[in-house]
Amino acid sequence: MKLSEVPYATKALFASAVGYAMDGFDLLILGFILNAISADFLLTPSQAGSLVTFTLLGAVAGGIFFGILSDSIGRIKVLNFTIILFALFTGLCSLAQGYWDLLIYRTIAGIGLGGEFGIGMALASEVSSSGRRARASSFVALGWQSGVLVAALATPLLLPMIGWRGMFAVGILPALVSSVLRRWVSHEPEVFESRNKQLNHFSSLKLLVKDGETIKISLGIFILCAVQNFGYFSLMIWLPTYLSRQFGYTLTQSSIWTACTVLGMCVGIWVFGQLADRVGRRPIFFLFQFGAMAMVLLYSQLTTPIPLLIVGAVMGMFVNGMLGGYGALISELYPTEVRATAQNILFNMGRAIGGLGPLLIGFFMNSYSFSITIAFLASIYLIDVCATALLIPERKGAPLPQI
Repeated sequence: MKLSEVPYATKALFASAVGYAMDGFDLLILGFILNAISADFLLTPSQAGSLVTFTLLGAVAGGIFFGILSDSIGRIKVLNFTIILFALFTGLCSLAQGYWDLLIYRTIAGIGLGGEFGIGMALASEVSSSGRRARASSFVALGWQSGVLVAALATPLLLPMIGWRGMFAVGILPALVSSVLRRWVSHEPEVFESRNKQLNHFSSLKLLVKDGETIKISLGIFILCAVQNFGYFSLMIWLPTYLSRQFGYTLTQSSIWTACTVLGMCVGIWVFGQLADRVGRRPIFFLFQFGAMAMVLLYSQLTTPIPLLIVGAVMGMFVNGMLGGYGALISELYPTEVRATAQNILFNMGRAIGGLGPLLIGFFMNSYSFSITIAFLASIYLIDVCATALLIPERKGAPLPQI
């Protein structure tokens, strides 16, 4: 099949997934090289964790700005700009001379990162049928995990050769990918083209809180995103350090164990999309929330290699599988005029709360064991269960809402 014959929906999904993969690649690399950066710049655990936290805080600002811009001028244009911004400042991190300029570069890179999730998810939902919408959003989410998996496998090979600065320099590559994607996906989805173009930006923001029911939904989505991101970033950023300090694993061994956890996450995202389209959104969220709580508790009690490997994969499946459902769920709850804005604002606000995870883990490490600290994370999924039960409606098979 010629490139020109590839269906638009396929190209749009691929572009969204590739952009998200670049984000996942960068953030996990940061987790693996935190020790090297800390040794070079003499950082405290809290300073090291703040590099992740401020990346995610930047993502909140980027999510708000680029979400509104995407709903105004188009998904494709803005998606490519965010990839370039993210790539440029990730590359600049390789030139950092100390903690403060590195923190600034990470924050601005986060601004670019913040736009990509919501835009990609809105685009995926708008080019998919109602019966396949959850599977489409799970495909985009798998892009993130693909980037994470490549980072887990590549870092032990590259880091000894090129150092942490070289690893950041690799982050420039997404800018090249963006230029290719922009030529490949050249126009906007029909749903976006037929939107109400007279709606102004301030009115579109009000659609997130236009009445009591919408406020309840927005609060529920925010809580779901916050809990999922808090658990995910807490585990993924500190898991290599946990395995190294608790069990004496080398970087290569930690990478293998982390890669198995990430593979479990990939399976979880795929399974979530399949089940959510067939069974419904709410029942599968409940299943994964209870599963995450149980598996995090179990993982914190393990002390031998093989169980750590197996249970880590199952834990990953539940902890991050829920990411496969957010894109479809949010798209089904908000109209086209505010869809990318809702995706970006609500998810990135949740990601900002999630960004506190690595910072708080850094504080807890000074007072408690890793096992106790990680076990504490299990309790946060009870908040998730309550939010889903009380605030989130079922939208399986529903058409995308319009004004």
